Amino acid sequence: MVFGYSTNAFVKHALLESFEMIAGLGFEGVEIMCDQPHLYPPEYDQNRLRAVKAALDIHNLKPTNLNSFTLFAVGDTYLPSWIEPEASRRQIRIAHTLDCLDIAAYLGCANISVPPGGPLPKNMTRKQALSLFHQGLDQVIAKAEALGVKLLIEPEPNLLMERTAEIKPFVQDIQSDYVGINFDIGHFFCAGEDPATALEELFEWVGHMHIEDIAASREHNHLIAGLGAIDFEAVFSAIQRLGYAHDISLELYPYTDRPMEAGRESRAHLLPLMRAAGLASSMDTQKKLKCWKRPDPAILISKLELSERLGLTGTD
Repeated sequence: MVFGYSTNAFVKHALLESFEMIAGLGFEGVEIMCDQPHLYPPEYDQNRLRAVKAALDIHNLKPTNLNSFTLFAVGDTYLPSWIEPEASRRQIRIAHTLDCLDIAAYLGCANISVPPGGPLPKNMTRKQALSLFHQGLDQVIAKAEALGVKLLIEPEPNLLMERTAEIKPFVQDIQSDYVGINFDIGHFFCAGEDPATALEELFEWVGHMHIEDIAASREHNHLIAGLGAIDFEAVFSAIQRLGYAHDISLELYPYTDRPMEAGRESRAHLLPLMRAAGLASSMDTQKKLKCWKRPDPAILISKLELSERLGLTGTD
């Protein structure tokens, strides 16, 4: 189990710069935002993908997840969605997901996360929306299975699926080992559930987790860990008891003005709780934390060139 930090808190920084910043905080993993201004698939040819792979190697970062939830490049946080009335809009979401699966396979990432359908359109029933979501997933599951990359549906407040009782029968019905759940601890808390209890019920489908804090009001606003009301001790106890072996990524996109401070404070709050729960030692790295400085582009380029010469950026 590797503890990562999502690049969606670093949208004011270039993608490769965010890798160095995240590694400098002591994280051993990184969740990559597959949208502008980071790794939006249409903007990344083979050369740019090689550079991403080389940078991950240089900073010893494992890609914990490809976050393909948002589509700001052509829409917004939720749209285009899997369940819009217009087939052309749904096809944009499907194509984006297929592209993200390819990139995940190339980077050696085990999973991508996708939205739970989307906002329910006016004049559409839940049954109709669920049918459209199934139809869309049917167009991407075969590729996921062929590539060995999991599609993880992320329940989200106020979308088609936000609660355990909504997501569980949906993933059960699909019956594919390559469709599961991206379990966002805070989202289940927002939906009025106890995250530890929800994790137990959904555990067999959970392939990755998001972590952040949420206020006692249960308003959907990601907070630095320790500033909200989530019972992390109970969640970590459940993770340890259940034997969770996949990765977990800190997601703090509201802190784009201070992602380093937010990441540092959250990590400092969470690691002692993880240790107390007996979680994997890989999450408690002993390496000295580096004081991040803006990298010299010339140095970074030379490292990337060296990596290519050493064969570290191949497709194997």
